[in-house]
This record gives sequence, C-alpha cells and structure tokens, in this order.
Amino acid sequence: MNFTRWSARLPGTQRRAAARDDHSSVPAARAESVRPKPEATPPAGTPEASDATAGPCLEGLSALEILGRLPAPVALLHGPEHRITYVNTAYTSAFGPRPCGTPAAEAMPELAELSLLPLMDQVLRSGTPRTVKSRKVRAGSSYTVTCTPVAAAGPDTEDGEAGVLVYATDVTDHAEAAERLRASERRHRETAVTLQRSLLPQELEQPDDLRIAATYQPGGTDAAVGGDWYDVITLGAGRTALVIGDVMGRGVRAAAVMGQLRTAVRAYARLDLPPHEVLQLLDVLAAEIDASQIATCAYAVHDPNEGHLVYASAGHLPILVCEEDGTVHRAEEPPGPPLGTGGWVHTSGTIALPPGSTAVLYTDGLVERRSEDIDEGVASLERALSGAKGSPQVVCDRLIRSLGVTAEHDDDVAVLVVQHPARTGSSAELFHNASLELLGGIEAAPRARAFATGVLASWRFPVELCDLGVLAASELVANSLQHGTPPMRLGLRRTDRRLIIEVTDGDDHLPRRRRAEPADEAGRGISIVATIATSWGSRRTPGGGKAVWCEFALPG
Repeated sequence: MNFTRWSARLPGTQRRAAARDDHSSVPAARAESVRPKPEATPPAGTPEASDATAGPCLEGLSALEILGRLPAPVALLHGPEHRITYVNTAYTSAFGPRPCGTPAAEAMPELAELSLLPLMDQVLRSGTPRTVKSRKVRAGSSYTVTCTPVAAAGPDTEDGEAGVLVYATDVTDHAEAAERLRASERRHRETAVTLQRSLLPQELEQPDDLRIAATYQPGGTDAAVGGDWYDVITLGAGRTALVIGDVMGRGVRAAAVMGQLRTAVRAYARLDLPPHEVLQLLDVLAAEIDASQIATCAYAVHDPNEGHLVYASAGHLPILVCEEDGTVHRAEEPPGPPLGTGGWVHTSGTIALPPGSTAVLYTDGLVERRSEDIDEGVASLERALSGAKGSPQVVCDRLIRSLGVTAEHDDDVAVLVVQHPARTGSSAELFHNASLELLGGIEAAPRARAFATGVLASWRFPVELCDLGVLAASELVANSLQHGTPPMRLGLRRTDRRLIIEVTDGDDHLPRRRRAEPADEAGRGISIVATIATSWGSRRTPGGGKAVWCEFALPG
C-alpha cells in the first residue's frame, strides 16, 4: 500500500493539495538546508527576506520522513485486524522488525503486553484519540502510548479502510523514579505503623471488675499513619484509668508525640489525681513537646465502689455508655480545648456505668466522614452500639463494621470497649464489700480489728491471709486515728483475684514511707503495710480527705 495515500494530519503542518512522490521530497529538503550565497540574499524588509528567514517549509517534508526521524517508536496499522503498514526505525530498534501486512495480534506481541489491542479497536470505532500512561512490557521498559485515528485517502484504498497511528514514548526512567518514590513512601509508612503499634499497649491490663478490649486500625495505603492511642492503667484499690487520645498529625512525628503523651499519662496516672488534674498536667507537657502538634484526649477513672466513670475531656469526642436494655447515654460534660493550647482549667464530669453496661471510647476516625457532619457519625455509632452484644472484642469488631471502616479507610481508628459485667450465682460470690464507720477515739481500733477478723473469716480466706489482712487493717486504722480527722471509714473488698483494704479520713495529707529510727515510738505502720502487702498507695478524695489502701493477691 502506498504510504502517502494515508494522510496523517500532524500538528503544525499543512496538507498538500496533491500527493508528492516520496523521492521528490528529498531534494527539496536538501535544498532548504543549503546555505544561500551572500549576493543572493534579498534586501532586509522585503517579502522575500521574510520568507527566507521563516525557516524550512514543512510542505517540503513527507510524513514518512518526519515519522522516520522521530526518536520515539511509531507504528501505523490499518483495517479492523490492525494490519501493519509501517514501523519507524525507533520502533524496530525497540521491538525488532515487523512484517508489513501482518495483523498486529500475530506480529506485535508488545501491543498485547501494553493492553493496546482493545484500545485500538475503540479508537478505530470512535475516531477519538486515546492515551495510556506508563504501561510496562515484559522486557522491563515502560511506555506512554497514544493511539490516534488515521483516515484513509486515495483511489487505491478501500472504502472505510481507516487506521490507527501508535506513538509510544519511553518513560522507563520516570516510571522507575516513581516506583522508587512509592517504595520509599511504603517504607516510611511501614516504619510509622511499626512505631505506632509498638507504642500502643502490647497487652491490655484486665481489671477485676471490668472486661476490656481495644482495636487500632491504621488508615489505608494512601493515608499516612496518625497518632491515635488508647491505654488501660490499673490504679490500685480496684480503680482503673481508661485513656483514649489522638494527635492531630501524620507520620512518624505524630506517632512519636503520641508515644511521649502516652508515657506521660501513665506517669501522671500513678499520682492518682482526679481526671481534670491529669489533663491539666498533660496540657502543659504537650505544649513543651511540640507546640505545633495539637492532641485530643479523654481520661476516665472507674471506681467499683462508686458505680460510675469520672472523666475529663480535652477536645475529644464524648464517651458513650450503653445500658443492658440497649439505652445509650452520651457523656454530657462539655470538653475543654485540645492539649497544648494552654490557658484553660479543665473540669471533671461523671457518667453512670452500672453492672451490665458497656462504655465506648473512640477516636474521630471511627465517626468522621467528609460527606456528613461529625454529630451524624456519633449518632450512627450510638445506633450501632445499642444493638451490639457479646464480648468486648466482638463489640469492637461490630462497631467498626457497622460504621463502614475498611482496610482502605482514610484515617486511623482506635476503639476502646469497656464492659462492667453483671455477675450472678457462683461468680457473684467471689465479689464482696464490707465497711465500718470509725466513730469515737482510740477505742475504734479494737472494733476495727474485730470487724476485719470476722469479715475475712466469713470470706473463707486461709488463716495466714486473714492474719495479714487484720494486721494491715489495724496499722492503717491506727495511722488514720493518729494523723487523720473524722469522718473515718474502714472498707474491705474482695474480688476473684485480690483482697483490698482501704481507710479514708478527712485529712488531705498523704502518708509516706520512711525509715524509723530505733528510738522512735511511731513511724513504722506504713513500712509494715508495704512489707506484708502486695501493693499499697494513697490518694486525695474529692471531698478534701484522703484514702490509704493496700492489696493482697489471692492464692490460686
């Protein structure tokens, strides 16, 4: 087939009125490249001078010559079978020689590797150019390919015999650079995920009175890892601190800040301060760590003797509590500003957590969607929580599924589920409380010893544990009678794993352990308690007094 009968319309060229013989164009092209003699140069400003300085005339070049000189692979195919009409030198160098007149499906396997054959059919039918970017062949090179429709012209062409011009650009270097960038981003993300997970609790503490499960899911591969975290901290005397937080940032830096805040929360929690005071200290520390990194946090404390959560929030989403009948309550205490802003006095609130209820602490990745207000997301979570039954881990999984969180979710998600089980039967027999108001003066001490002896015996503890418990109760009561003020109270509590003895009074000076000199008549009570008990501690109570406690681990 005569190539010049295929009038490929190249941008910036004019189509000649009549077909030119291929060989006739060569002398013309050469003639334009010959330097003219000086005396033949037209005078400046004349029309002839303008034509002479305009550069070579494109009409003097054939399409065949232009395509042949291109450094990019070019192929021309015609008909529905895409029979080969022409391939240029660059194409031959890249893929090898191709016989003319052969269908592309048989002679041009590289087009199949680039998935171009269906695209060429579409271009041939629609008459619209199509481009595919950065496709790789088996040899390893990558190409961006444009398929342009070419109309048939000339008396020797059959009616409707159109074709496709395939123009390929080698983008191997660009594709390899992009792949290196993607690999670097993957390594960066994997580092951030590893750091994030290593900073989260590897195993949650399980208090005696609560059942707890947590889930952390990083964002999808297109989302950088954030700074979501959670924690469960055993405070002693049966009390438990629950923490959920979110650093407003992405990547390794956010994960590192999160790790510092989580460590600080655990340290402040050991001081056994009220939730709002813990957040107050954390607020100052967050500004010192990185003033540009803002974080939210909710801190709650569960006391089995009180039956509720005492909580404080620094810009975090409200805690949700679902009762046994499916009724969901939202923590109403308004949150303060996020951590690191400074200049704010946080306050504590309370929300009931009766037996049989479930509390959920979560980050915004669970409920925040770009297409809806975040309050709608929280309402959706409430509906999902009201119907979620089962163990804490089952509830975690159901909430994530109900809120549509998948592996490709665009934000990190952290969920902490806390259940206060309703115990009946033999399980309930392992949990008991007993208390005695300490009235009067020093005569309250023998009454406290007698009370502790009777209670511990009724709980069928071993004799050795009963003796240690009575001794610890006697020392704590004596310390309170000597250094405290009314009202005073002795409390005994047993769980399935430990015995807890606690004495409260109206004085807010916390005792400390010290070394007593041989001549001292007092100062040994706390040292005795610390020696015989598994653990001990003290804290200030909301009413202005203090509580001193110790624990004994139960055998078996």
